[in-house]
Amino acid sequence: MQEKKKLSLIAKIGVGFIIGLILGFIIGPMAPNSPFIADIVIPLLQLVGNIFLALLKMLIVPLVFSSLIMGASSIGDPKVLGRIGVKTVAFYLGTTVVAIAIGLVLGNIIQPGVGMAIEGAKAAAKEPETVFNVILNIFPANPLKALVDGVMLQVIVFALFLGVAATLIGEKGRAFLEFNSSLAEVMFKVTAIVMKTAPYGIFALIAVTAAKYGPAVLAPFAKVIFAVYLGCFLQVVIVYSGLITGIVHKSPLWFLRGVREAMLAAFVTRTSAGVLPISMNNVQNNLGVSEDVSAFVLPLGATINMDGTAIYEGICALFVAQAFGIDLSFGAQLGILMTATLASIGTAGVPGAGLIMLSMVLVSAGLPIEGMALVAGIDAVLDMARTCVNVTGDMCVSTVIAKTEGEKL
Repeated sequence: MQEKKKLSLIAKIGVGFIIGLILGFIIGPMAPNSPFIADIVIPLLQLVGNIFLALLKMLIVPLVFSSLIMGASSIGDPKVLGRIGVKTVAFYLGTTVVAIAIGLVLGNIIQPGVGMAIEGAKAAAKEPETVFNVILNIFPANPLKALVDGVMLQVIVFALFLGVAATLIGEKGRAFLEFNSSLAEVMFKVTAIVMKTAPYGIFALIAVTAAKYGPAVLAPFAKVIFAVYLGCFLQVVIVYSGLITGIVHKSPLWFLRGVREAMLAAFVTRTSAGVLPISMNNVQNNLGVSEDVSAFVLPLGATINMDGTAIYEGICALFVAQAFGIDLSFGAQLGILMTATLASIGTAGVPGAGLIMLSMVLVSAGLPIEGMALVAGIDAVLDMARTCVNVTGDMCVSTVIAKTEGEKL
C-alpha cells in the first residue's frame, strides 16, 4: 500500500491561516448580534493564539543564547580562524547587512502595512534613540539582567563572547561547550514541539484579526510578497553580481548559469542544508572552485548566511509596525539591522527559523509579536525566494573566496 503523504509544517500553517481567515470573515459580522460568538468563541480563539505567542517568547532567549555560543565557538576555533575563515565570515556578515538594509529601504518605500490600521497592540515602539546610544546599548553591562529581560542584542553579544572565549581556552572550555551543545539540541527539540502547535496558533490569531477587521486585512499581503521578491531580486542583481564582476572579474551570467541548478532546487525545496550537495557540485564542476574552499565556505554559509531571510525580516518588521500604526525611528531600524545580522550566526539551522527569527526581531524592536501571525500564512511563498537567495549567496561568497585565494575559475 502506498503511504499517505503528510503535509509539511509550512503547508499546515498555510491551511490554518486560510481556514482562520474564512472563519474570521464569517463570525466577524455575526459577533455584535451573538453573545456566544462575542463572549466565548472569539475570547477562546484569542486564548489559543496568546498561548502560542507565549510559547514562542519562551523559546527566544535560551534558543538564541545556546545556539549562538555553539555557532561562535565553531567560528572561533583558532585552527579555523585563519585567512579563509576571516574572509568568509566578513563577506557573509557584509552581504547580510546589505540585505537587511535593502529590506528596510523597500519596507519604507513600499509601506506594505499602511492601511491595515490594526489597533490594540500590546507593545509600543521604543523611544527614538541616537545612533550612538543604539551602538552603546548592544554591550551588556549586566548580562544576567539582559538574559532575564530578553534584551536580545545584549544577549547575542554576550553569547558571542562566551563562544569565542570558551574555544580560545582550549580543553578547559570543552565542558562548557558540551553543556551548551546539549542545551542547544534540547532547545531545537523544544522548538520543533512548539512549532507543531503553530498551525493552531496561527489559525486562532488570524481568525480573531479577520473577525475584527474584515477583508481589509488581505490587501497588504500582495505588497509584502512583492517587496520580498523585489528585495531578493535586487540582492542577486546588485550585490552578488557586483561581487562577481568586481572581484572575480567574470560576467554575472557566467555565475548564474553555473549555479542555476542549486538555485532552482533551493527555490522548490526551501531548504539550504538539503541542497548543499547540489551547491557544492555546481561551484566545483561549473565554476571551478576547489573542494578545499567549497567544503569549508558552503557548509559555514548554510549555518550563518541568511541574506534572503534578512531581507524578509527587514520588510516584515516594517510591515508589522505599519499595520499597528507604530512609527519606527532610524535608531530602532538600526537596531533591527544589528539584531538580524548577529542572530543570523546562530539560527539558520533551527526548524521554523524564519518565524522564530522574526519573533525575536519584533521583540527586540519593541513591536507586537502578534504581527507574526499576519505573515505566517504566506510564509511558504516568501520562503521559496529567501531560501534561493540564501543558497545563491553561499555560492557567490565561495566563488569570491576562491578568487582571492588565487584559484583559476
